[in-house]
Amino acid sequence: MTQKVAVLGTGKIGEALLSGMIRGGWPPADLLVTARRPERAEELRSRHGVTPVGNAEAAKTADTLILTVKPQDMSTLLDELAPHVPADRLVISGAAGITTASIEERLATGTPVVRVMTNTPALVDEAMSVISAGTHATAAHLAHTEEIFGAVGKTLRVPESQQDACTALSGSGPAYFFYLVEAMTDAGILLGLPRDKAHDLIVQSAIGAATMLRDSGEHPVKLRENVTSPAGTTINAIRELENHGVRAALIAALEAARDRSRELASGKKD
Repeated sequence: MTQKVAVLGTGKIGEALLSGMIRGGWPPADLLVTARRPERAEELRSRHGVTPVGNAEAAKTADTLILTVKPQDMSTLLDELAPHVPADRLVISGAAGITTASIEERLATGTPVVRVMTNTPALVDEAMSVISAGTHATAAHLAHTEEIFGAVGKTLRVPESQQDACTALSGSGPAYFFYLVEAMTDAGILLGLPRDKAHDLIVQSAIGAATMLRDSGEHPVKLRENVTSPAGTTINAIRELENHGVRAALIAALEAARDRSRELASGKKD
């Protein structure tokens, strides 16, 4: 862990990654950050002991550059970085929909690029980070990327052709669960429960269900069937979910998220 790593455009996810790396053993002195606002950069220095720099200095100094800006800001950032990034730098992109090829063509020939889609549970070290290699990225580059993102959760390698689907499933995935909890909390209130009690009941149920899915090795259908007694409460609820097309709505929603990821890759903003 003697290499210098720079996180460019350090927002919430970038800061979560920084703090996870520090807990994982990276010396703060080897971590550089860039931020749009000077006060934000100073906040990161004060909180984590990292070194704020400009984008050009980060490109010249760091061995690994992690680009955590929004997709619509990536072109501007690459314009700024391109004159300063040597071809031996590892560039990791965390921007949804931006392909490794589009980044490679903006940088020096042979620059290794790795694409990563992580998600907001990085804030609690439970991220799902999906990793794909660009044309010039080696097994060592992928392993280094896994080491970095493994500090805030689990990692998975996939072909880049699957990245848009992964963005729809796990990149945006936490929002779907938050949406479901919000709806279930409203239902609990409708059924006569105070909001705080409904919230606690649903959140703990979600944690327990997720742990069973992760640790039991059982198919989700089997786990659902174990809760679903003949003529019981659960099957009546499932019937209503099916009647209202919840399964079809989820599939359509994920397809829409995937399509938007593809649009971002093509440069479409609206």
